[in-house]
Amino acid sequence: MTDLDLSGKVALLTGASGGIGRALGGRLIAAGVKTAFAYSAHPDAAEQLAAEAQDAGVAAVALAGDLADPAVPERLLREAADALGGPVDILIANAGHALQQDYTDLDLEAWDRTLAINLRAPFLLAQQALPGMAERGFGRVLFMSSAAAFTGGIVGADYAASKAGLHGLTHFLAPRVASRGVTVNALAPTLIADTAMLPRNADPRALPVGRFGRPEEVADMALAVLRNGYLTNQVLSLDGGAHPR
Repeated sequence: MTDLDLSGKVALLTGASGGIGRALGGRLIAAGVKTAFAYSAHPDAAEQLAAEAQDAGVAAVALAGDLADPAVPERLLREAADALGGPVDILIANAGHALQQDYTDLDLEAWDRTLAINLRAPFLLAQQALPGMAERGFGRVLFMSSAAAFTGGIVGADYAASKAGLHGLTHFLAPRVASRGVTVNALAPTLIADTAMLPRNADPRALPVGRFGRPEEVADMALAVLRNGYLTNQVLSLDGGAHPR
């Protein structure tokens, strides 16, 4: 098996019912990846992805779980392994949460929920999954971040802080497993159409490309990252040229 061939691998994709999650799910199905499509509040899209996978002859399951609950990450990994015949080889921490509001209106409950879903849950998932990946000699972890981690963004202080935390987590974890065939990266898109995270006042004319990104473009980049065994410890921007670095 080459790095490019992910068929038969087992994946857990969180946030599978969102716009980017649905696009990622379609790409994983096309690649022959056995996938657990995890969702919180909207089962229809995740269940549809599982049905599409099964129709294509690829094992899949839809799993419910609120990632604000610290017990859920371990349960999702266990249920994915039980349903798909083996431990998770590919972890895509895509679930995100934010309510657009000014920092002066942000209360502690909202702050804690955002940090729990966007940062604590990805850490707990990785903490559980990485040792087994390293032992087996193959693994992929991809954290879905945001350009707000670089710029502060316009969604909220909690959202920006949580996504910046993912970058630190990426850089801490990646070198500790790199020699064992495991990569850890983050993807930081901005202003993606048909997603809950698209700010209400976003203007596509502010982007050099003159339009919002598409979930399918994020999914294409994600699959390229997952297929590359030499790419690790990186945060990749996908922002229509808005923030050169």
